[in-house]
Amino acid sequence: MSETPYYETMYILRPDIPEEEVDSHLKKYSEILEKSETEVLDSQMRGKRRLAYPIAKHKEGIYVQLSHKGNGQQVATLERAMRLSEDVIRYITVKQNGPLPTPKTTSKEEETEKEEVKSTEDKTESPAKEDKKEDSQE
Repeated sequence: MSETPYYETMYILRPDIPEEEVDSHLKKYSEILEKSETEVLDSQMRGKRRLAYPIAKHKEGIYVQLSHKGNGQQVATLERAMRLSEDVIRYITVKQNGPLPTPKTTSKEEETEKEEVKSTEDKTESPAKEDKKEDSQE
């Protein structure tokens, strides 16, 4: 296989923490990887989901996926930081062989793209709507 392996870390945060704190965890773990000279390929917040079974008396959790490429030494550092954090209730790192993941757009970027598309659609539909109104009046 000519494709280099990469790692995917999925971790679950407590459901009661605010979104700003979730973002700070995402940045914190990305910085840990960057300090260990690892390339962060993608980081996605998967959102709050119901757990299959209660973990530390929590029935829901905030899922976050982090894809990174390195020599494997960074995994121990990252998992140690997660183990020490009280906000992380579960984590797992899996070594992946295959094509690198394509970075997903964040929800904020998608919202701005949708707004831009809607505004252009409104501009193109406006003359057509006016023509229809004129036709119906005649």
